[in-house]
Amino acid sequence: MKRILTIAAALCLAVALFAGSAMAAGKLKVAGIYTQPIQQKWDACLHKALQKAADAGEIEYVYSEKVSNTDYIRVLREYSEKGVNLIVGEAFGISRDVTKVAKDYPNVAYLMGDSFGPRGDNLSVFDNYIHEPCYLMGMVAGKMTKTNKIGMVGGYPIGECNRLFNAFMAGAKSVNPDVQFKVSFIGSWYDPPKAKEFAFAQVESGVDVLYAERAGVVDAAREKGIIAFGNVNDMNKEENGKDVVVASALWSMDAAIGHAVQLVEAGQFKAEDYREWTMMAKGGASLSPFYEFEDKIPADVKAAVAQKADEIKAGTFTVAIDDAEPKSTF
Repeated sequence: MKRILTIAAALCLAVALFAGSAMAAGKLKVAGIYTQPIQQKWDACLHKALQKAADAGEIEYVYSEKVSNTDYIRVLREYSEKGVNLIVGEAFGISRDVTKVAKDYPNVAYLMGDSFGPRGDNLSVFDNYIHEPCYLMGMVAGKMTKTNKIGMVGGYPIGECNRLFNAFMAGAKSVNPDVQFKVSFIGSWYDPPKAKEFAFAQVESGVDVLYAERAGVVDAAREKGIIAFGNVNDMNKEENGKDVVVASALWSMDAAIGHAVQLVEAGQFKAEDYREWTMMAKGGASLSPFYEFEDKIPADVKAAVAQKADEIKAGTFTVAIDDAEPKSTF
């Protein structure tokens, strides 16, 4: 019995030393909770940023995917009970319940996608603010359309999508006052066949440029022989967009995750809005290369886009954040 107790004590000491070593090394325990598969690009953006931090040895990372809203709070509480230091996820549609969980676990830091502001002491929020590169894409699209009709296919008419569409439209109008838009929402976060069907209908109405906010639109553009612009991920490289996708408005959560991890490590995490960390000035948003279209876009258009990008980063030009639902103009 004495030997067993000695072994048990040694094991406890080993665990304590391991835990102490992890704390000394700044290894935080971070959990990601996603409502979609991690292949879905919105959640993929969060997952990639956290996995990158884990691969760099900065955090210990675990995650759960395809968690429905009805099961989300249970999973959120389970991770909170397990001693996770930081939880990254989404609170769209369940903000009130997430707020209660954060209040129940004041020693856990929460960074959640949310349309509402930060709450309490430990619930920070973020959203997709890539409207700035969307404006730049609009400038290019406005100069490349020959029919002056541009189609846009999105998921839902919510702030996250609306602001991107409105910025894209504003960019196009800034260089081509005659351009018109056809706006459609498919009522789903991920339904490529449906998005493709909506895109086909827009092409039939005369559009010769498509903004692919949802997966499936690029395939439609390819089949119809027109160009498209991508959203969130690099759709030229990641969604079979070669020779179709002129450019994509890219979203990166690297800077936002780095900021959150740093604050948790320093014991200074607080409730704040991470909006600025998902915008161009801090590297959270950017415009992809033009790839095969580099030589097809007039030099003066590329120069104007580059200048406007510099102005955005310097703060001398502000792209309006307009969350109102955009409407078709023809």
